[in-house]
Amino acid sequence: MNRKEEIRDDELITKYNPKSPAAEAYRSLRTNISFLSPDQPLKTIVLTSSNPGEGKSLTVANLAISIAQTGKRVIIIDADLRKPTQYRFFRMTNHTGLSKILTDKIEFDEGLRTTKIKGVQLISSGPIPPNPAELIGSAKMKEVIKTARAKADLVLIDTPPVIAVTDTTVLADKVDGFVLVVAAQMTSKEVLIKARETLDKVRANVIGTVLNRDTIYYGNEKYYDYYYYGERVNA
Repeated sequence: MNRKEEIRDDELITKYNPKSPAAEAYRSLRTNISFLSPDQPLKTIVLTSSNPGEGKSLTVANLAISIAQTGKRVIIIDADLRKPTQYRFFRMTNHTGLSKILTDKIEFDEGLRTTKIKGVQLISSGPIPPNPAELIGSAKMKEVIKTARAKADLVLIDTPPVIAVTDTTVLADKVDGFVLVVAAQMTSKEVLIKARETLDKVRANVIGTVLNRDTIYYGNEKYYDYYYYGERVNA
């Protein structure tokens, strides 16, 4: 096992450092999402970002663990068929997964794997295909989401940055909501506005934003704090 995988495993702070400020913030995110629609709970949620490197994949993984810690069943779908990362967080291979399900090379249940985190299952991206947007926008993808929804209490979908490619926006009519992950002191106001406008054009239900990587200090220790906003992006 290489060092890169060890570092990614350590980043699952909701599992390995549950008393940290960041883990507490993920629990707050979990709570806020659960209260957004109490009568008709949101069961399929896309997490995306404006640009690469803003922490949306790490947010997906930690949020999934936080939700599973309440006794719920969570399925993560790594729909980032360009730069997948979820399999690394959970120390899994990526030989099979979503791309093979979408091209009918395997059945759904063959691509759905149990992680070492109780209550969390993963459909990794699978081999990177030549036509990611077409696969994600297909009727088969809608079927995959529907099947996952029936098997879990919550389905979290990791997608590419919304400005870079169209893969994320084609999911607008297939899921209950979108969460936009924003990195503090990295994402400009203009880029954030463009990301929100891109989602608005396809009538995506943006349920809130997560501001992460905001550096805070407790004594001599540095942490990254995470905030959730359940309103429109106030850019």
